Amino acid sequence: MKHLIATLLLLVATAAVTVIYFRSLNTPGKGPAELMQHIPNDASLVLEFSNANGFYDAFSSNQLFSSIIGPQKTAELSLLKKILLGNAVLKEFFANQHIFLSLHATDDNQLEFLVTTSPGNKFTGKVLDKLVNLQTKGFKITKKNTGVEVNMAELDRPFYLAENDSEIITGSFSEQLVKRAALYNYKEHKDNFLQLSNQQNENALAILYINNGQLPTLFQQLFIAQNPELLRPLRLLHAKAALSLNYKTNALMFNGLTEVTPNVPTSYLNLFSSQQPVQNTLKQLLPATTAYSSTFGISNTAKFSKDLADKESKAGFAAQKRELFSTIKTQTGVSFEHDLNHSIANGFTIITTRFMERLAIIQLTENQQLLPSLVNISTMQSDNIGQFNYSKIPFFLLGDAFTVFDKPYFILINNYLVLANTPGELRSYYDTYNNQKFLSKTAEFDEFDNLLAERSNVSFFINFKNIKPVLRQDLKPKYFGIFNNNEPGFKNFYGACYQLAASDKNFYTNLCIKLTNTKTSSDKN
Repeated sequence: MKHLIATLLLLVATAAVTVIYFRSLNTPGKGPAELMQHIPNDASLVLEFSNANGFYDAFSSNQLFSSIIGPQKTAELSLLKKILLGNAVLKEFFANQHIFLSLHATDDNQLEFLVTTSPGNKFTGKVLDKLVNLQTKGFKITKKNTGVEVNMAELDRPFYLAENDSEIITGSFSEQLVKRAALYNYKEHKDNFLQLSNQQNENALAILYINNGQLPTLFQQLFIAQNPELLRPLRLLHAKAALSLNYKTNALMFNGLTEVTPNVPTSYLNLFSSQQPVQNTLKQLLPATTAYSSTFGISNTAKFSKDLADKESKAGFAAQKRELFSTIKTQTGVSFEHDLNHSIANGFTIITTRFMERLAIIQLTENQQLLPSLVNISTMQSDNIGQFNYSKIPFFLLGDAFTVFDKPYFILINNYLVLANTPGELRSYYDTYNNQKFLSKTAEFDEFDNLLAERSNVSFFINFKNIKPVLRQDLKPKYFGIFNNNEPGFKNFYGACYQLAASDKNFYTNLCIKLTNTKTSSDKN
């Protein structure tokens, strides 16, 4: 009890010091909401932080950010700090000011960062005018119509800066992006970013804003296919998120709210916003070869089935669904829609392995109740493996996540219905199950899992080592080269997980990206 009280007191003291520290960083100048208005609304991701030593010091001794954006981007972004934020004459005017780093797709099919900030209220005149007069050894600043061009000896391309009448400074290595930002009229566009309260903003080390509406554009830039499978349900959700960074030396951890946009067509993930978060036990069954997975938790199966039926009806699938299950009833005497809906327990997961195997695992209340129905609507290939005789059964009963399973093969393993597109994939998983060859049997997965929320409704997981063969096939060559070759880079990370837990028709959200622990043995003792 003494240890518990001491721990609680320490946590309270730490929280109080953190609040006082970040409040002390605030200086007069443009507020976050005002600055964000000037970021073009085609940004997919925006990172906000304070230009303070506390932020830079927190990440100076680890590779978290540099591993994500790569060494080239890290070197390029340090230019801004060197020539503007750290300039001897201008430094005091940008101390502790809000910095926004946004990611945009450009007209020439590139992805570029845009930096947005402003000087404090003590500054008078034009920042860029003063900058032109501050020629310093090592870089050259040239006046242009829309701002200035900065050339630096260490970098092979110029950096562009512009300043509007509201004293908002924007900068990028893309001149086209800077011009677009300089001419951007926020009054003509709706706000695509979720705003936090002033207190939440003040107390956060950094904030990640996600504009789901622009995620499809981002993925089109990265992937060969126009609509890649990875994170597809998340990309189709009409929503925006604001996630606060929690500092940890070996992981980037963000949490906050994803606000679902009202009065828009329902996406697949909307079905889970009216459920209650459930404990994610299916993660224990991910094979050791898992590249990525999407796990969905259901607390009320009847409501999920009704909401899915409403969505399918609005999408024009109602007649096709009725015809399918009427045919099954007529030909087999089985009410499979009723039988499966009454057999599902807490959810299901869709898995892609490093060998491009596709698996679905559906948790059941008791497999023996469903077995007779499965046998009657299928052709058995062996004693325990069968194939559905009818197309689109999983899709109509469980939704968009099962699009890749048309007439799948199935096997029942304890209280789990496992689906795959070939018998070989099922046999492989049967071996995995019997020999316990799961990610959850490794110490590093345990360390990663300890950083995640225990309950959720949607969970997207990526294992960076296993996903490499998948990305080699799916990513555009330029971006796969960045993923595969950068040092530091994404290969320094063990995994990433994006969790959504239903909360009043919205989602409480956790994002975790953890570095690989080279000291951890691969297997548990």
